[in-house]
Order: sequence, then structure tokens, then C-alpha cells
Amino acid sequence: MATDPHHDHDHGIDGPGYATPQAAIEQSDREKVAYVIGLYVGTGVDAPDFIAVVDLDPDSATYQEIIERVPMPNRGDELHHFGWNACSSSCHMEGLERRHLVIPGNRSGRIHVVDTKNRRDPELETVIEPEAVQEHDLSGPHTIHCIPDGKILISMLGNADGELPGGFLELNDDFEIEGRWEPPGEIEFNYDFWYQPRHNVMVSSEWAAPKTYQPGFDMEDVEAGNYGRRLHFWDWEEKTVDRTIDLGEEGLVPLETRFLHSPEAVHGYVNAALSSNIFHFWKENGEYRIERVIDFESREHEGWDMPVPALPTDILVSMDDRYLFGGNWLHGEVWMYDISDPATPRQADSISIGGYFGEIREVQGRELVAGPQMLQLSLDGERLYWTTSLYSTWDDQFFPGEAEKGSVMLKADVNPRKGTMDLDEEFLVNFGDLPEGPARAHEIRWPDGDCSSDVWQ
Repeated sequence: MATDPHHDHDHGIDGPGYATPQAAIEQSDREKVAYVIGLYVGTGVDAPDFIAVVDLDPDSATYQEIIERVPMPNRGDELHHFGWNACSSSCHMEGLERRHLVIPGNRSGRIHVVDTKNRRDPELETVIEPEAVQEHDLSGPHTIHCIPDGKILISMLGNADGELPGGFLELNDDFEIEGRWEPPGEIEFNYDFWYQPRHNVMVSSEWAAPKTYQPGFDMEDVEAGNYGRRLHFWDWEEKTVDRTIDLGEEGLVPLETRFLHSPEAVHGYVNAALSSNIFHFWKENGEYRIERVIDFESREHEGWDMPVPALPTDILVSMDDRYLFGGNWLHGEVWMYDISDPATPRQADSISIGGYFGEIREVQGRELVAGPQMLQLSLDGERLYWTTSLYSTWDDQFFPGEAEKGSVMLKADVNPRKGTMDLDEEFLVNFGDLPEGPARAHEIRWPDGDCSSDVWQ
């Protein structure tokens, strides 16, 4: 069973974040704004990518609108996953603020820092150019995690030439490059990661080298072994890999890694996107183990010469460690599983929307041209939001209408007590009607932390 997040953590210091996951649930206010990645890469619009500020206050006159945008200084970045300079893992650090968004350009290699002191009107503060990153033989910045004491860790998917191996880049609290975090050669493939400091462990997953995935998806690359299928468990303090587990043919392209939020927990999940499975990992007798616990069957579709995989591309765990949420991008499904017993997830509810098979094809008259992709859950677990863009070249292959019409941001009302979700048919943020032209929308962050970025010590 999941460990109780109501643990003692009396540090007596007023730092960033919340003292416990339960405090995040009880003390947080309802989200009033969201920061959302907006992309023009691959749309034909000659404009830079941007951070959109979305008004989520139902009492506001601009509810559901993009009220501000922070454009990047260059075109072609392909902004991707982004994160905070500080989170609840540093809640013992007096004077440290959760204030700066660290935003990688996965295609360009640039790393941008945006100051959100004014929550509704953030400003670009600095940019780390790709040449500075390449000096450490790294490229393709992906996941951002704030780590204790104000430092920032970034997973890098390739070397300076965009080939394997990848690694990790560390920034200090002044957003200066400290260097590589790990000794070179520990891993080949890289993608996402999550750390659990009380257990001295980090887990990382695998996608592919930038030169493999950036041009688009090719099944021959899978057959040639150019996509990952392993999970790595690291010694957090030593920064070395303790154990690597090959997930095999049932674990192709493991993407998002999520430990439960309780710092005492030894359980977590990873979604194997291409094989459309969810794996549960846990520590037993001093060793991490892994088991496939959820399967999504492929489905026949006219025009495809093979069954269409579900492609679960994002997952997250609710702050109370009760539910696992995810989105099947190709099938068009948002789902929630009860993980009260982490080893035996039980499906609670789902919404069939968008994608190739979704029953709901439009919201407020807006045609849904892609499936649910990046997710974000309110800290109280009662509102689930999602966007629809995965990666520009992959969007163009699987949902070409996304470039023409732009993305949407949608919402479901969640009842954690009953384990149900209901689509809010009155909610729609349309990225298709911006002045420069339609834009893609990717990851979502809250100003005060969220379920896919906050870690506790």
C-alpha cells in the first residue's frame, strides 16, 4: 500500500513550496493562472515559440483566455517540457523562491529563464545559448527538475552532435552551468527522470537521440534499436547507475517517470508509449523491481496498415497518491486509475475524446484534430487539464490538422471521492486564433507547483 503522506517535516524555515504533499492539498488556493508552452515550430507561422499565460479564474472577465505571451528571442526552439528553479524539495531553504521558469528549446538547445514575479505578466530574464551547453558534450534539453538547495537538473537527450549518448546538465541558483551532473558514460539513451531523496534514488527513462526523433517517427528506427526500452535506477548521492532494467518488447519507449509524492514511498510508474503499457516499479528487499500493470490494446483503423497503438504519452499521480491519470494520444482517451494499492491499479473512469477513435469530436464548436497529450492536475485533485501537441514533426505525421487549426486546452472536473471525471464542455482555451496564426500547445505549469514537478525530502 502507498505510504501516508502525512509525515512530520518540521524544518522551521519558510522556503519555497509546501512542507508535505498533504499541505499542498490543504493550503493551496485554486489555480488562477496557468503557464503553457506555445509553439510555432512546424506550423508555417514565422514567429518564435512563447509561454502563454492562461486565465483560469472562473470569476475573471478573461477566464479561459490567453492574457499574456512571453515570446522567445529566436525562432525554431521547439520549447518542450519546462520546470521551476525551486520546489518543495528545497522548502528548508530560507529566502529561496519558486519564481523562475526554466524552459528548454529541445530542437535548438537553448535554455531560457523567465521571471514570474508578476504572475500574470512574466518576463524573459536570460538565455543560455546552445554553444555553452555543447561544451559539455550535451544537446537536446528535455526535463527540468529543481533539486535541493536551489540547483537545477536538466536531462539532455544527446551529445553535442545530437547523437547518443545523452546525460544530465546542472545549473546553479544563478542559472549558470555548473557542468555535467553525472560521470559521462553512465547511460546511452535519456528522457525523463524523478528523484526520491529519502531513498537516495533517481529513476530515468529513454526516448532516442535528437537526430532520431526530431525529423519524425520512423518504425525502422525502432526495429534498428534506435529507441529506448530501459529504466535506470541511480544512486542519487553518487550520481551513478545502480541498476538498469530492460523492459523488453512490452516496454518500448518508456517516457514519463513518476514516483508517488510521499517522500517515504518506494513506488512509482512509467508509461511505455509505443507498446502502450504502464509499468509499476517499487523497491523490495533493497532492490528495485518492475512489473507491467496496465495494457492498452491496439485498434484497427482504416488507412493504417497495422493496428493503431494507444500511445500513452503522459502520466501523473495525484498529490494524495490516490490516482494515476494519463492520456492516450492516438486513441483519444483520458483515463484515471485508482492506485490505492500501487501494485494493482483499478480503472476508475475515462473520457473518450479526440484522437483517432474519441467519441467526443468537438468542444464549443471547435473541432478536435488531435488526442489528449500533456496533462496537469489541480493540487486538490478536482480539475484535470490537458493539451494536444506532442512534438511538431510527430504532430505533422499523425495529426496534420494540428498545424492548420492549432491546439486546444481542455478540462475535466474530477470527483476524487467517487473516482469520476466529467468533461467541462464550457471550458476551451483555443490556441488556434492567435494574432500571428494557430499555435501548438504543450506542457502546463501552475505558479505554486504541481503534481508533475514537486518533490519532497
